[in-house]
Amino acid sequence: MSTAQAEAFIRALAAANPSPQPELDFADPFTLLVAVVLSAQTTDLAVNKATATLFAVAPDAAAMAALGAEGIAPHIRRLGLWQAKAKNVAALAALLVERHAGQVPSDRESLEALPGVGRKTANVVLNVAFGENAMAVDTHIFRIGNRTGLAPGKTPREVEDGLVRRCPPELLRDAHHWLILHGRYVCKARRPECWHCPAIQACNYPDKVAGPTAG
Repeated sequence: MSTAQAEAFIRALAAANPSPQPELDFADPFTLLVAVVLSAQTTDLAVNKATATLFAVAPDAAAMAALGAEGIAPHIRRLGLWQAKAKNVAALAALLVERHAGQVPSDRESLEALPGVGRKTANVVLNVAFGENAMAVDTHIFRIGNRTGLAPGKTPREVEDGLVRRCPPELLRDAHHWLILHGRYVCKARRPECWHCPAIQACNYPDKVAGPTAG
């Protein structure tokens, strides 16, 4: 789609949800970082249930590092990939204490140097915790970018770069939230609910679903 069409798409989502909010529970940059690392291949609801008890006993990097992987594990056993996640969270907490006085760094290079933190996770933290215009591309946003023509790409980075180019600068920070929520609740993977999509007029998806009873 054209840049003007892409802008219309984003502005339609913005009008439908003027104040988008993350669905992960967190209190500060550290708890946000941990929650995002735990959210890989897991629902936000499941992560919130796990972190409710985890953060009660380890609310900061020092406490999390002291807890260690064995102490973290009982809180997150119901999450996908919990064993690797327990090791990563313990290791990143220890590195935060060792290298950053227990604080979450606000630059991409330092974030991506932490265990379990890739570009997507770093983008979420930079966006939500530090107010940067970062675009984190998860499976929902990758799907929307390609399905609608908003920002086609073969890789998450290509979709990210396309979204950054096409999104109005003043909307870029919130665009991540609009798109992920849109993908989660409307533009779903198996059957998009096009009949209540606020951006349908700007969408290039050729197989729009006409209504809830359409086959």
